[in-house]
Amino acid sequence: MPSVYLSPSTQEFNPYVGGGNEEYYMNLIADAMEPYLRASGIRFTRNTPQMTAASSITDSNAGYYDLHLALHSNASSNGTVQGADVYYYPTSKNGKRFADILVNNLKTIYPIPAKVRALSTTSLGEVRRTRAPAVLVEYAYHDNPQDADWIRNNIDLIARSTVLSLCEYFGIPFVNP
Repeated sequence: MPSVYLSPSTQEFNPYVGGGNEEYYMNLIADAMEPYLRASGIRFTRNTPQMTAASSITDSNAGYYDLHLALHSNASSNGTVQGADVYYYPTSKNGKRFADILVNNLKTIYPIPAKVRALSTTSLGEVRRTRAPAVLVEYAYHDNPQDADWIRNNIDLIARSTVLSLCEYFGIPFVNP
């Protein structure tokens, strides 16, 4: 049975256009993922809103996980940028493989598929410092009204697509709860 460390954002200080914040909405996505994960036979451990990115990394590294998945939304300097970015560490074959799977599935649900991309990075701790292969997904830009609304209106669809991607990555059937 595959095992995932789920790390929804702990950044309550990142406000969404129209109300709410990154921590709140990423935890809603993680909440919505749980029934899909259980039904599909994927074990998971999850950080808590009281944790930080650093303590989430420490917690993940204290266990044995097949993948570390950080759930985030992005922001730009002017609120006009849109898209989804999926980050992985450049030398992680499995991180890149999962990032590519997730990108392909997000393109089927995000309103502008051409703006969904996988990117390598060495600067994000949750992909650089975790023992397990890791991906940090920025589902959309929370300072852009259209993107913020897309997240708000598609919590379950985003959760389903993410777990579908995990099932594809692990080579197991996706099961609706």
